[in-house]
Amino acid sequence: MQTTFQIHTSGPGLYEFTREVADWVSGSGLLTLFVQHTSASLLIQENADPEVRTDLTEFFHRLVPPTSDPSMSYLTHTYEGPDDMPAHIKAAMLPVSLSIPVNNGRLALGTWQGIYLFEHRTAPHTRRVAAHLA
Repeated sequence: MQTTFQIHTSGPGLYEFTREVADWVSGSGLLTLFVQHTSASLLIQENADPEVRTDLTEFFHRLVPPTSDPSMSYLTHTYEGPDDMPAHIKAAMLPVSLSIPVNNGRLALGTWQGIYLFEHRTAPHTRRVAAHLA
């Protein structure tokens, strides 16, 4: 089984799409998710407290600030905006694919785990995540 999920973003942050994936899966096997972009990532992260998402977004913003920050003056890929190269760096540091077991039509996630697209750009985007269940 294969499909593509589209996640609409409105700026940096974690966008949960666990429900969409859970509604799609059936049977048993290994689900692979792959984000088809170079400036976004995928994460399995806590979905109970929204402060976790806020803190992760703020941490990565401080770790890799925009190119307008003096500490990033060494970057040369800047023509797509001050958030572009930092977004590529964040995507290089974080997973762009996930593997999740599926048992009897259910994702084998823990109690507080959710599936997230981590948007690293400031402009709204429609991100594609390819899914393959084997």
